[in-house]
Amino acid sequence: MIDVLAARGWSYASALFLLLFLVGLPWTLIGFWNSAVGFVILRLTADPVGYTNAAIRLTVKGSLITTRTAICLAVRHEDVGLVFARLDSMIRSVAATPWADAFDFHVLSDSARPDIVAAEEQAFAELVTGHPRGAFLQYRRRALNTGFKAGNLHEFAAREQGRYDHMIVLDADSVMSAAAMLRLVRAMQANPSLGILQTLVVGQPSGSAFTRIFQFGMRQSMRTQTVGSAWWQGPAGPYWGHNAIIRIRPFVDHCILPVLPGRGPLSGQILSHDQLEAAMIRGAGYDVRVIADEFESWEENPPNLPDFIKRDLRWCQGNMQYLKLLRMPGLKPMGRFQLVNAIMMYAGAPAGLLMLLDGLAMIGDGSRSSAPAALAFALYFVMLSLGFAPRLLGTLDILLQPGRRRLYGGTVRLLAGGFLDMLFSLLLGPVMMIAQAIFVGGLIFGRRVIWEAQNRDGRIVRVSEALHGLWPQALFGLAVAGVLTIYAPSVLPWAAPTILPCLFGIPFTCLTAGTGLGRFFVRHRICAIPDEYAPPPAVTISQNG
Repeated sequence: MIDVLAARGWSYASALFLLLFLVGLPWTLIGFWNSAVGFVILRLTADPVGYTNAAIRLTVKGSLITTRTAICLAVRHEDVGLVFARLDSMIRSVAATPWADAFDFHVLSDSARPDIVAAEEQAFAELVTGHPRGAFLQYRRRALNTGFKAGNLHEFAAREQGRYDHMIVLDADSVMSAAAMLRLVRAMQANPSLGILQTLVVGQPSGSAFTRIFQFGMRQSMRTQTVGSAWWQGPAGPYWGHNAIIRIRPFVDHCILPVLPGRGPLSGQILSHDQLEAAMIRGAGYDVRVIADEFESWEENPPNLPDFIKRDLRWCQGNMQYLKLLRMPGLKPMGRFQLVNAIMMYAGAPAGLLMLLDGLAMIGDGSRSSAPAALAFALYFVMLSLGFAPRLLGTLDILLQPGRRRLYGGTVRLLAGGFLDMLFSLLLGPVMMIAQAIFVGGLIFGRRVIWEAQNRDGRIVRVSEALHGLWPQALFGLAVAGVLTIYAPSVLPWAAPTILPCLFGIPFTCLTAGTGLGRFFVRHRICAIPDEYAPPPAVTISQNG
């Protein structure tokens, strides 16, 4: 990059371009090296999970359950029927084990809408009627949504810490089998220093084309990345806020979230509580670890691009609050690094957008030499390509294992799904970069999002809705294409991976949200995941109600 910029002569614009390039580079490479290290561990060790997580090596399968665990489902204004169908499947799964008496299920509601509250109370009454052990199930609703989900869980833990040793935290779209829950509890029993143990969560089968492609790629990339990060982060691992078990006493004592001072979207109650709680409990001397394998722990992903963007921007606002917490006392270096990493997930977007705009400015500053700009766009494309490494290495790992390959329908279906996911990622990347950059800029001027329940059901996205949400991307694509056509037409091929997704974002959104394409994908098992070929009972029951 230095050679490219020096070839056209240094200026303030080129110095800024280099700075922005360096801002994004480390965070791109972290993902690459996580997946590279993870791939090596997966291929060269007989027990990758135990190799990266000492807590699992100490866990004895089938050992006695001697502790009590609360299974906590936090909800607010969710689809009541779907939530309680999932809950019922998990209750039946746990009740069928010899250790049912060691668990209680708690629905922790923060709902305020009268219709939702009435539906929750009716659904819970029906649930209790269908299960003979009434005390096995509890429902509690808070009058005030203080501290959001994190406040709900902490209030429960503080009130119930004398009754339970652990709590398994679930989101409204979570499903876990009894076997997965028992493994978590046994690991906590065998490791008194363990504060949080996170499972590797995968997507449930979906009828949405958008969701199917997205989670097919995630299924390939998450395992290699998680194995790699679990190896070097060790006892300072991640917590993603759900499908995890927490030791209640240290959580109550050390995870009291501060209220951020000041006014504006980065002040007040903390929205993204999970990484901060992981850093706080690690700072108190307890381990936070992740089980880096796919074992009966599921969630649902957004069914279309508008809902995907809304969820992502909620996370963005919460992660940016960490800017006020980097000097928080009591955190270990790795905990602070995790907060920085969470911030850079979204700070990289405005840096990337500014880098592109700065490159356009350099093209139009009077120099007719297109070579430096072309190489700059090429380097941008190379950085984008590095993002595919986790998926490529994950796919290669599956290809090298005949048994796992069959779970994806064989080599041809796996490779076809991987190719479709690469195209999907190329389309999604620039669209999300612009959405995140605009939102981060808006935070400076007080823009915020309301944290409400996300839409989890498939729906048709009309052109008007897609245009309303994606017109900045379309305008950006047209502007960049126009500038390059006038000043540097030879750069257009290098800029195509950025321009085309912006121009085709609206039809892409409508097409992938439509029911017709989703049914076609399901019928022909396009981007099918293992749970479609061999549906686990917990997922089958929760989907069918």
